[in-house]
Amino acid sequence: MRIDLHAHSSASDGTQTPAELVAAAAAAGLDVVALTDHDTTVGWDAAARAARDVGIALVRGTEVSARWRGVSVHLLSYLQDPTHEALVRELERTRDARLGRARRMVELLARDVPITWQDVVAQSDDAVTVGRPHIADALVANGVVSTRDAAFARLLRADGPYHVPHYAPDAADAVRAIVAAGGVPVFAHPGADARGRIVPDETFDELAAAGLVGLEVHHRDHSPAQRERLTALADRLGLLVTGGSDYHGAGKLNELGENLTRPETLAAIEERGTSEVVR
Repeated sequence: MRIDLHAHSSASDGTQTPAELVAAAAAAGLDVVALTDHDTTVGWDAAARAARDVGIALVRGTEVSARWRGVSVHLLSYLQDPTHEALVRELERTRDARLGRARRMVELLARDVPITWQDVVAQSDDAVTVGRPHIADALVANGVVSTRDAAFARLLRADGPYHVPHYAPDAADAVRAIVAAGGVPVFAHPGADARGRIVPDETFDELAAAGLVGLEVHHRDHSPAQRERLTALADRLGLLVTGGSDYHGAGKLNELGENLTRPETLAAIEERGTSEVVR
């Protein structure tokens, strides 16, 4: 069974609609795919309809933005109740902060390169969560850079002159909120040190105590050394080990199914979650 537990649609920063993403997952030979858009569940219903149409199982989830002592972290929340008021409010607050951050970054960029907020809006289409990837797409469309990756490497990097931070909840609080909503929290790409600062080992003890269930060990941005480190941490703390592509359609080089999750791990996630896996 081929299970990919990390993919994005145009509801956040992917380039395919939820239905198109599900169809692409089926075409790639996956048996199960997770829709994990940033800070939103808006694509769930369309993805569920598509999953039933094409005969693939769908794990509905969200990639939740958070922070640990100033370090940006992401948590994959699987199978939570999408109507849980406290988590819904937190996701709305984060989306609003992302939008304000994006506007301010465009203002700063516009001093040096050709870009306007309307350029970004034109790239975001029906996205509920607007962020740096849409700015990157606008920079590509305007000929400033050649690819999204080039935009992040040159102009949108976290330590660059155009970077603006945004609100995100404390990571332990976010884990507790996910659990309260009946979700299954898994730390997304925790060893991706090429992206910027990553958290130390002590963080995982703290988050495990708050209710963290797993670590996304198998990810394109993890070196063999990081995979070994994270596997050892998961073993020590009794956490699940997951894998996912972090697919964004044409937005990244990542391919559906390039990192996978074991069936018994999905079964453990499904047992803990409130929402059902769509089959």
